[in-house]
Amino acid sequence: MKVFDWQERYAGRNIPYTDHELFDFDFPKTLTGKYLNEIAFPLGGIGTGCISVSGSGQLIDWEIFNRPNKGYRPDYTFFMLFAQSENEEPNFRVLEGRLQPPYQGYSHGAQMFKGFGFGPPREFGSGFLRMSECSFTGYFPFCRLDFADESLPIKVSTEAWSPFIPLNDEDSSLPVAIFDITLTNITEKKVKTTVALGLQNILGFPEFGKSESYWIDEGSHRGIVMTTHRHDQDSPRFGTMALLTPNDDITYQLNFAETHWFRATESLMDEFGTTGEFTGPKESVISPEGQAYVAHLGIKAELAPGESVTKTFVLAWLMPNFEKYWGERHVWKTYQGTKWESAKSVAEYVLENMPRLEGQTRKFADTFFSSTLPTYVLDAISSQMSILRTPTVTRLTDGILYGWEGCHVNHGCCEGTCTHVWSYAQTIAYLFPKLERDMREMDFAVNLRESDGHMQFRTELPPGTKAGHGFHAAADGQMGNVLRVYREWQLSGDDEWLKKMWTSVKKALEYAWVDWDKDKDGLLEGIHHNTLDIEYHGPETVCGSMYLSALRAGEEMARYLGDNESADEYRKVFESGKRLSDEMLFNGEYYYQRVPDGAEIPYQYGQGCIIDQVLGQWHARMYGLGDIYDPDHVKSAIASVFRYNFRDNFYNHHNPHRVYAINDDKGLLICTWPKGGRPKRSVTYAFECMIGFEYQVGAHLIYEGFLREGLSVCKAIRDRHDGYKRNPYNEFECGSHYARSMSNYSYLLALSGFRYSAPEKTIYFNPVICKDDFQCFFSVEGAWGIIKQRKTNYGKVITIKVVGGGMEINKLVSGDITVDNNDMIMVGSDTLEIPIIC
Repeated sequence: MKVFDWQERYAGRNIPYTDHELFDFDFPKTLTGKYLNEIAFPLGGIGTGCISVSGSGQLIDWEIFNRPNKGYRPDYTFFMLFAQSENEEPNFRVLEGRLQPPYQGYSHGAQMFKGFGFGPPREFGSGFLRMSECSFTGYFPFCRLDFADESLPIKVSTEAWSPFIPLNDEDSSLPVAIFDITLTNITEKKVKTTVALGLQNILGFPEFGKSESYWIDEGSHRGIVMTTHRHDQDSPRFGTMALLTPNDDITYQLNFAETHWFRATESLMDEFGTTGEFTGPKESVISPEGQAYVAHLGIKAELAPGESVTKTFVLAWLMPNFEKYWGERHVWKTYQGTKWESAKSVAEYVLENMPRLEGQTRKFADTFFSSTLPTYVLDAISSQMSILRTPTVTRLTDGILYGWEGCHVNHGCCEGTCTHVWSYAQTIAYLFPKLERDMREMDFAVNLRESDGHMQFRTELPPGTKAGHGFHAAADGQMGNVLRVYREWQLSGDDEWLKKMWTSVKKALEYAWVDWDKDKDGLLEGIHHNTLDIEYHGPETVCGSMYLSALRAGEEMARYLGDNESADEYRKVFESGKRLSDEMLFNGEYYYQRVPDGAEIPYQYGQGCIIDQVLGQWHARMYGLGDIYDPDHVKSAIASVFRYNFRDNFYNHHNPHRVYAINDDKGLLICTWPKGGRPKRSVTYAFECMIGFEYQVGAHLIYEGFLREGLSVCKAIRDRHDGYKRNPYNEFECGSHYARSMSNYSYLLALSGFRYSAPEKTIYFNPVICKDDFQCFFSVEGAWGIIKQRKTNYGKVITIKVVGGGMEINKLVSGDITVDNNDMIMVGSDTLEIPIIC
């Protein structure tokens, strides 16, 4: 089948990419040169904070203290390499790519005798030689840095990773970074080599002092353990770190022997750099007040010609006490703080279980990246899974996931697992469904007002705080809560959970009749708050489509539970809203807002073509809820968003709002007015590109048959985050690592046509790309694996292989063909083959 046969319809504007660019299946991509500049790959566990690896191999952005900490790097904390061929001079390198401009020094913060005007910091080994060749390959949860230097007798490959296993949120929440460093002798002589990592004892940050580093050797592993004596164990400044290895030929020091003037850096060059050994103190040391000592661990090897060895560093941290550092101060145990005694116990658990943790993490990566989806789609979805490792999320004492919208440099941005942002996110629901169900339970428990169903859209801290209900409910977020309960039930099939949630869900849904749709005609005439941080006045289809989709979800849940009276009422209101929206809010091309006549109300969009105008239909497509509006109108509307809001560049676009796309970037604007009529004080953020919205539209375009248009949206985003302009692992919206980017998992669902209904025990599967030979990762409650479709001489065969867990399948629906389990063939214990004659 030719590529162009996959397209069902076109949106009426040029496709900004060639087919060669759009249908690129060559994964993974290796980046070099300037495309390394902005890379920062997060390592850590879900809710643990992270340490990031830069594109050149630096350890940057140490955000392990239960809050963001962009730009922070401990002193002397970098990898180093010693290598000496037999009868040759020794070689010493910092194991990083060469530093790139600017070279004037950092210009932020109060600094004396370093920083701006003093050049790159010597504390980062900036003046030492580095590797002349460096490349970065990302395949989350792993990344690989390949180093070479023509003057060295070895080449080096560093693979950095942390455990990340679908459905296993426990092992995926370990505060650890693992570095597997492969050293290869490329000469015909024997080579003696040492690879080493420095680690400053930064415990107590930013209140240093009285920190201790000591050596352990437990037989199966050994290394450096760090703690603090300045802060008691209940303090938010208390914590521990550990740097361990299972390798046994080591060298180490717990501090520099001398630090006056340049003695620290000179000792690295003159001692380690010439011998591959550390000669500093080996006894436990406690630093003076205000100081943070640096320890080093080196792993040695002797390589025969052509020989390769892999050496492993396990770096763990545990900051067990979370501090609410804004507003009224509170401190509580993190989930990791309740599970682990220290960073040493975390690192030892990892070492003891390394084959399983690495095997399952690698199996996930191999399965996911075997999907026949375009390279940039796989890259988009996988790269933003890393959000779960960043300070955008934490795990509360009982393990419930709590999130901000994104991150400021050193502060969370917009706390409260905000429902009108997080309702876009899809990734967690599929990879870690238990975490999503727990979030739903907490949200309804603390944010629902029992008297009328009003829901506060931000969860307050400390944990357990009941909502104050001092502001509007968010219509899109509240209806999103209803939809997500339906989604979680469909993925889990947990009827008891649904029964437990139903009374609260029903109240939340029917709150619409208290405030926004008092006449129950299916239109939101009342003032309703939304994710653009303003209130819409008059009926529109952004929140309106969420309302109608929530009514459909409510109908399905009510009918399943035997509440037919409610189900019938929801259906009646839905049918009215669907009819009236198509009659009153569709202008022949797209849906618009009907602002009350004569009203001078700021921040409305009126006749504009807004990006999220059929948001609820996107949800409905993913969850199998059918058509929310006239399907032809929906196709026209989503095509109009691409036709009018997508820009091939921004050279001629004034943007008075936040700048997330510029110059030769491509992207979708939040709102345009192709027919004129832009209000003077128009809707907020109209001139911006916001990634989470863009992903939603792109996937929805694919659902409606606009394949190339939908792929173009995704590729435009990833081209903006190419490593040169922006970090591929930090898609920012209102702050770094923005949660809404996890809407991009819907690309996998749209391209594969995959949906699972656990109550029906039915898989829906209808790929729209590579139809003759397609395969795709899937994950639902209880199981994850790969699903394939292959053309045969009698039709096609669909294969479902469960890689982890188990699931029940009674039916498979492929397009308009339904197959029950009598026609399914078990192949071994984990694979099901389904022949389809067509």
